[in-house]
Amino acid sequence: MNKTIESLCESKAEEFKLIGYDHVSGADVWECVSDKYHVKGTPALHVIVNDILSLKVNQFMNFITLNMYRGDYRPKR
Repeated sequence: MNKTIESLCESKAEEFKLIGYDHVSGADVWECVSDKYHVKGTPALHVIVNDILSLKVNQFMNFITLNMYRGDYRPKR
């Protein structure tokens, strides 16, 4: 299951790179998507897949911006 999720996150990061967001990694995508799972717990696999595949650049950038203001964001390289 972890390999599947990892490859989906990498795929979404590649999608973001195609539209000009060159410094996005799969780990960044996972951090954004999994942020809401800390409160409610890990959902079913189909929900995780949907959350990854439906992630929009705007949602991702809002997450990154808010975490930078809070001092929580640490880029994964």
